[in-house]
Amino acid sequence: MREYSDLRDGAVNALGKLTAEGHDIIVMVADSTSTSKIGSFMETYPERVVNVGIAEQNMVGMAAGLALGGHTVFTANAAPFLVGRANEQVKNDVCYSATNVKMLGLNAGVAYGPLASTHHAIDDISVMSGFGNVQIFAPCDEAEVAQVVNYAASIDGPVYIRLDNAKFPVVHGPNYRFIPGRPDVLIEGSGVAVIALGSVVGEALDACEAVAEIDGIKPTLVNLSSLRPLDVDALATIIERHESIVTVEEHSLHGGIGATVAMLMARRGVTRALTTLGITEGEFAHYGTRKGIRRHYQIDAEGIAAAIRAQIAQVKA
Repeated sequence: MREYSDLRDGAVNALGKLTAEGHDIIVMVADSTSTSKIGSFMETYPERVVNVGIAEQNMVGMAAGLALGGHTVFTANAAPFLVGRANEQVKNDVCYSATNVKMLGLNAGVAYGPLASTHHAIDDISVMSGFGNVQIFAPCDEAEVAQVVNYAASIDGPVYIRLDNAKFPVVHGPNYRFIPGRPDVLIEGSGVAVIALGSVVGEALDACEAVAEIDGIKPTLVNLSSLRPLDVDALATIIERHESIVTVEEHSLHGGIGATVAMLMARRGVTRALTTLGITEGEFAHYGTRKGIRRHYQIDAEGIAAAIRAQIAQVKA
């Protein structure tokens, strides 16, 4: 039986431990205390949580000011409003100014489901990638989140961490160590490499296990949690030793990991069959349940498994 955990628990527990160890942590929320699950931290350190209300632009500007005052500041609010409503403040006050602010983008992708495009964050990786000075991560389980938060607190400068609001499969064991930049290989296989982002890593894992059991295919599975920095040589090596590649993301195909992989292949002159699964470029995501939306875009386990099988068939043809 697979174990599931909430990514936010990893973040909040890590922040509590860092503060207990003497780190000068301030957490800022925009009426998002429940969304961020910051309650336990706030009970222990009430003076270290600032709730600005539904005023994301003010939150980011104030976070930059507190960072300039010497604090390590984490913002925690919904990703669509962080990268959308507070876009100018993120760009100028945090990234351009290289202030020591760490941004937790909660409920990313289509987490808000039926609330539709105003609440979906299918462009956050693309937007953040367009800014300089900011490191970008999309951890896939609670253990990885905790290590990413610890890393973010240990460096000076802007960081964006893509998170979610649900429980996802635990894919890392107790010996896992997050290394910034390194593609995280969860399954060593051959033929097809599946490269997945954040919350759909669990779907990709289910797909890989299904095709292994039913079809005798053992794909390689890569959790691409470190987007900037990214060890492009390591990623290129993974791509080069496979005949075909499938990328999976709950993000627009514009500016996501599919585009990153395609650009890397083009720059290195690597010719491989490539399938990119994600939200159709140039469209807003459909609304509905997350399960239904994932099924529509074939970024659920069934859709990923179908893409793997199609790649195998194409190579054999």
